[in-house]
Amino acid sequence: MTTIQGYFDPRFEAVRDLFAEQQSDEQARGAALCVTIGGETVLDLWQGVMDKDNQRVWEQDTLVNVFSCTKPLGAVALLQQVEAGRIELDAPLASVWPEFAQAGKESVTLRHALSHRSGLSGIAAPLPPEALFEWDTMAAALAAQKPWWTPGEAHGYAPVTYAWLLGEPLARLSDERPGAYINQNVCQPLGMDFYVGVPDSELDRIASLSRLRNQYGDQYARALFAAMGRPDELSFKAFGNPSSMMTSSNRREWQQAEIFSANGTGNARSMARFWQLLAHGGSLDGVRLLDDELVSLMQREHSHGMDRTLLAPTRFGLGVMLDQDYEGGGFGMGARAFGHPGAGGSLGFCDPDAQVGFGYVTNTMGPYVLMDPRALVLSRAIYAVLRQSD
Repeated sequence: MTTIQGYFDPRFEAVRDLFAEQQSDEQARGAALCVTIGGETVLDLWQGVMDKDNQRVWEQDTLVNVFSCTKPLGAVALLQQVEAGRIELDAPLASVWPEFAQAGKESVTLRHALSHRSGLSGIAAPLPPEALFEWDTMAAALAAQKPWWTPGEAHGYAPVTYAWLLGEPLARLSDERPGAYINQNVCQPLGMDFYVGVPDSELDRIASLSRLRNQYGDQYARALFAAMGRPDELSFKAFGNPSSMMTSSNRREWQQAEIFSANGTGNARSMARFWQLLAHGGSLDGVRLLDDELVSLMQREHSHGMDRTLLAPTRFGLGVMLDQDYEGGGFGMGARAFGHPGAGGSLGFCDPDAQVGFGYVTNTMGPYVLMDPRALVLSRAIYAVLRQSD
């Protein structure tokens, strides 16, 4: 067993102990936790190993795929285009992506896409595995796809197509590749050690992913996994077409692609930094990410109810999840918290009332649909300390 490393404010020693205790699970491999309050870092911890053979210790600069925790970075990139006046939230995506205006999608707007109301959660036509790494192939398939429901009338999470649904308009609006734009205009200004498309020089720092065995998640996870076994259902198409979505997370092709719906690679420190700024309305200490009115709009409820993809009740703002209506579905803090979990257990969010920025990452993937209990117990413990000090 490796020793927990990093820094903690003595007020949060109980949280550090909980984090250390998680490493005692015989299946645990590696994880990191970073929490900011206001402009101050109060926890910056890491522990475990980064490889499947338990030979490489998790280091301060270890990177890991955080899956859908990347989505809010892509959302911010699009909202920066709104702020710059290049597109309006209620403008049709086809206004910048003319090929998209087919199969009943003429009225699909940027707001629909950001809030998972576009009806484009998956691609129905079977795609070969290699299509996932061919940007133009995926963009063309999505442009040809008929919505699974009337856009705007329901919502369903878009786990992977989100990258093209937003990324193709982003590329046309910014004249840059989506990953390059996010790296240059979201990550670098904040000093984030985070990539959408990892350069060759950083590949050796990436932790290898594995899955927890003999764990089955909650009722919603079980329903989703059952649906993912039925090839004609939306959930299967959303998560399993192309099939390489489910098998590529440790491959170089995945790590270096620019699929900002799912393949961002970074660390807990970088995620906490991103959410620290959003907790403060988009700017802090002279660093500005987004206009505060747009940050407020991000956290306004746009979708609420049964999710047609996840088969669970969900709430979304613009590019972010909101606190959910059932036990275990929220962020473990205040009612205005917002952020995004990633497949397998990673979590990034903020609580604007408590001014908390939170980042948790792991390379031992759990089976939960929304919040993983490992991250949730830590956030609840942090909130308990904050309430005691009020």
